[in-house]
Amino acid sequence: MFVGFLYDLRERGVKAGPAEGLAIAQALQLGLHKGRLDGFYEVARALCVHREQDLDAFDRAFAHHFRGVPDEALRLTEELLQWLKDPVAKRQLTDAERSSLEKLDLEEVRQRMRDRLAEQRERHDKGNKWIGTGGTAPHGSGGTNPNGVRLGEGPGGRGALASAGERRFKDLRSDVTLDTRQIELALRRLRAFVREGALDELDLPGTIAATSRNAGELELKLRPPRRSNLRVILLLDVGGSMDPHADVSGRLFSAAKRATHFKELRTYYFHNCVYGRVYERASLQQGLGLPQLLRECDPSWRLVVVGDASMSPWELQSSGSRWDWQDESGAPGIAWLMQLAQHFQRSAWLNPEPAAAWYGTAELIRRVFPMYRLTLDGLTEAIAQLVRGGGRR
Repeated sequence: MFVGFLYDLRERGVKAGPAEGLAIAQALQLGLHKGRLDGFYEVARALCVHREQDLDAFDRAFAHHFRGVPDEALRLTEELLQWLKDPVAKRQLTDAERSSLEKLDLEEVRQRMRDRLAEQRERHDKGNKWIGTGGTAPHGSGGTNPNGVRLGEGPGGRGALASAGERRFKDLRSDVTLDTRQIELALRRLRAFVREGALDELDLPGTIAATSRNAGELELKLRPPRRSNLRVILLLDVGGSMDPHADVSGRLFSAAKRATHFKELRTYYFHNCVYGRVYERASLQQGLGLPQLLRECDPSWRLVVVGDASMSPWELQSSGSRWDWQDESGAPGIAWLMQLAQHFQRSAWLNPEPAAAWYGTAELIRRVFPMYRLTLDGLTEAIAQLVRGGGRR
């Protein structure tokens, strides 16, 4: 019954294999599902999902296997609900208008809604026919009708298929835009410790080894405490094509500022490309020359650059043709980026744009920095790069 379901899970990236299949079979034999599909949904989810990022994929696979709902239909539903998320203010109807509204039973309303979905191609508001908001049609959100079907968030049953169709965990997917909590959890993996300071911590392995060498006579060994030695430079592209991504950049900035395992964090801003100077403020004021930054920060610092890597080719490759006239060196932007990549042993570029848009100047910058998508998966890969190092061009 559920072998095909396991294959559906694997197609969506959920690591469910023979071990999970045997565990589900044993749970069914023990009756943990209580003979209900709701119970099977809860048991299978508990046994097959090992990361919170896979919860939404599990719901999509469950809806597809047990209800025949393809992923394309889920995307269409998501688009429709996005239309209905922000309803317009509805018009106040008179008593006569209210009494004239067409009375339909529930089955007629559902059939009419199916017909409208087959025809409708865009958002519609304040009408009496299409699915939309603020109108008098018997289907939509924020409207008026005595026999309506409300679309979007609202009360209803909590059956297994309904729960899976709600996709309550879609915001936890690893390929969507990050929230602050996800960024903080990912940044915790970026750690570097050294032992320095006074000898005030008991070295238990050293004490055991020394005592053994002394034929059992106790010899205490002390060592310095382990402290974080992680120093990070965060360079953020601001303005222009980065304006639509200001929100996610701000969340990354907030999470980095709140991190407690950094020994030191420096944050600077630039526009489009680094032209020999970075700035302490997003308004691009209080500039710091790049040579001075490299003198103050040795190669052990981790460098993280956030930007869409999208600009005119001349901004990246031409000498003396830049908006940043404070840089008098005449070097092109790509030369400064190469100097950054060569100086720091561990660096990564986070791009908020989808990988399909990494062409033109982004393709050139990818030859200098390892580039990753600004999603949870991409940030995890970037942190692994910052930990292990290498990959410099």
